[in-house]
Amino acid sequence: MRGYLHDTYDVLCREVRRLVRQPMYWLLLVVLPLVSFAFFAVLFREGVARNIPVAVLDEDRTALSRKAAQMIDETPTVLVAYGIQDMAEGERMMREGRIAAVVQIPEFFEKNILSNRQTTLRAYISGANISVNGLLSKDIQTAVTTFAAGIQIQLLTKQGLTERQAMAQLMPVRFDRHVLFNPYINYGYYLSPSFMPMMLMIFTVMATIFTIGTELKHSTAGEWLATGRGSVGAALAGKLLPVLTVLFLMSLVMLCFIFGVVGTPLNGSVWVLVASSLLFVLSYQAIGIFMIAVLSNLRLALSLGGGYSVLAFTFSGLTFPIMAMWPAMRVVSRFFPFTYYTDVFVDQALRGAPVRCSLPDMGCMALFIVLPFLCLPRLRRICTDKKFWGRL
Repeated sequence: MRGYLHDTYDVLCREVRRLVRQPMYWLLLVVLPLVSFAFFAVLFREGVARNIPVAVLDEDRTALSRKAAQMIDETPTVLVAYGIQDMAEGERMMREGRIAAVVQIPEFFEKNILSNRQTTLRAYISGANISVNGLLSKDIQTAVTTFAAGIQIQLLTKQGLTERQAMAQLMPVRFDRHVLFNPYINYGYYLSPSFMPMMLMIFTVMATIFTIGTELKHSTAGEWLATGRGSVGAALAGKLLPVLTVLFLMSLVMLCFIFGVVGTPLNGSVWVLVASSLLFVLSYQAIGIFMIAVLSNLRLALSLGGGYSVLAFTFSGLTFPIMAMWPAMRVVSRFFPFTYYTDVFVDQALRGAPVRCSLPDMGCMALFIVLPFLCLPRLRRICTDKKFWGRL
């Protein structure tokens, strides 16, 4: 055991000297992660989409039609940016991307309301962006419903009912909604704990593959293994320990950005998140080791590692829920540690779930750490056989 630790220390010292000499390491391990964390922190600082421009086609031009347009404009999401003359103008503006919706107030809008006849206010919403579509639909519908309810209450109170009685007659069943874990529907709370770990994941895989792959590319793999006195385990541990240390520190910086800058609530255990971040980095380091050991080609391993990392977000369930996926895709989603890490993050940060709820996900992340042990013989071979050296 003492000999193993001594060999690991020798490789560690060699790796630290390589880290100091090569700027690419600092770019992958420190500069790019910090830049990406800062970028997403600034991007999601606002949290909620506001003032999405829409156009209003007021064909009635009466006091009630102007009031309806004003109420739509006063909703958090909508900004009535244009008053248009016809639908052709609205269609052109929407195709040009200048507006996200057109609200059409028809002729005889006020006359029909005062005559107690039904009238229709139409909204044409671009469905190109699902999030914008949902926000605009909700706020415009809320504004129109409130406007209609106000008119009905005025009519009923003129018939002798109190305002409370009029409200009860107008809405005999009231819907009371409670959004438990993100009541403000804040996109920063939801997306920053996914995009920032995604960037950490990419740099972890890339840095791990680059660290081992450059030994093969520059034909120094034999020297690396010899520094560990032929022990693949010692050589691997000594090489990756500095990378692990820096990336784990970056994960702590990431948490500071998420909770300190973006303001994501922390309702659970910070220590579970810290431990999960360590497992997250270790699991993706293990995947990087496995890829470079199997492929023994730096360029090919970097390409595959990048593709694999990007797919993780698709299968994480953050944009399209896993429970709604085709069963085979649910199985595929379990081959990405990112899926488990985001589950832990949502459980601990937003839901405030008990620690025991996150233990299965942490255990699944830990299983990925077994991968390097499966490829140690292969790694020894590519480090000792010169035919694997010098490849791009």
